[in-house]
Amino acid sequence: MAKRTPLYDAHVALEAKMVDFAGWDMPIDYGSQIAEHKAVRDNAGMFDVSHMAVVDIHGDEAREFLRYVMANDIAKADDAGRAIYTCMLNTRGGVIDDLIVYHLGGGFYRVVVNAATTKKDLAWLQSQARERQVEIDHREDLAIIAVQGPRARELAGEVLDDDLAARAAKLKPFNAVVEGDISVGRTGYTGEDGYEIVLPVADAPGMWKRLRQAGVAPVGLGARDTLRLEAGLNLYGQDMDEDRTPLESGLGWTVAFDPEGREFIGRDALEHAKAEGVPMKLVGLVLEGRGVMRSHSAVREADSENDDAKAAEGEVTSGSYAPTLSRSIGLARVPVDWQDSVQVQIRDKWLPARIVAYPFVRNGKSRIDD
Repeated sequence: MAKRTPLYDAHVALEAKMVDFAGWDMPIDYGSQIAEHKAVRDNAGMFDVSHMAVVDIHGDEAREFLRYVMANDIAKADDAGRAIYTCMLNTRGGVIDDLIVYHLGGGFYRVVVNAATTKKDLAWLQSQARERQVEIDHREDLAIIAVQGPRARELAGEVLDDDLAARAAKLKPFNAVVEGDISVGRTGYTGEDGYEIVLPVADAPGMWKRLRQAGVAPVGLGARDTLRLEAGLNLYGQDMDEDRTPLESGLGWTVAFDPEGREFIGRDALEHAKAEGVPMKLVGLVLEGRGVMRSHSAVREADSENDDAKAAEGEVTSGSYAPTLSRSIGLARVPVDWQDSVQVQIRDKWLPARIVAYPFVRNGKSRIDD
């Protein structure tokens, strides 16, 4: 039986279409994925992301421990309240998970990890912490509600405790405030402004209800995926995984090869890969014409005459229809020397597409030249 978040009853009451996602019963939509997508771009939407795991890391060695197990340098978050996006790598440089680390003060860090990788992540962190003075606490008593959109912070501020709302209103992007077990981070997964609110399980239904009353629209996982793709944000298991390094996944910017030569897991493998030359890169694709790209669609050079998909050198990692752009977009892994025009296999046809820079949408506006 799939697990249920503390907001399961609220989803059912709203007649959400529920699906099994990473072992959790989650809402895919509440009737219209397109309408939910547009609510986030135009106003404010909220997501139940309580299936993701909150992991608190405490201790005198917490900072140095996280500097070792994360590819980005946690020292960048030395100021209390700072958050940092990073990958956690295996010794081969492959991505175990991508996650956000919040520094909530002193030796207290909060890490939010993906639902599908929770068990694996916890086992890896615990295995690396055996000889360190750190405590790793999987906070199953906490839930997460993400509020995203141009009015998200305004509307969320109406329902948060007055003092917490005032402190949150002053946050810069990728910063957080904490009050007891509640943390509010100015982070998100849609390309829009907003908050990710971590709060006790018992308080989640009440917060969800108050946000609805304030005018925030419930949004399911379907729109969350199209929003994050328009924003050019990677999805674990598709755009990155344990067999691909951040250098092949458009995430080289999350790896801190600092001058001091900080040791971190996977560094040797990444430096070797850089020296040898990384053969593949992650690019944005825009389909020219009708059709929808999907994950695993083959990609070939525009002048190719070989119709065998197995001979194609590239592959779409994430693809969908983009409601903001009214066309199909995707992320694809292709050889590093590919530029401009390509072809994507959709069913039994090869259709023209072009390589573009992503994000495809920023602040609700297209960044794609027609």
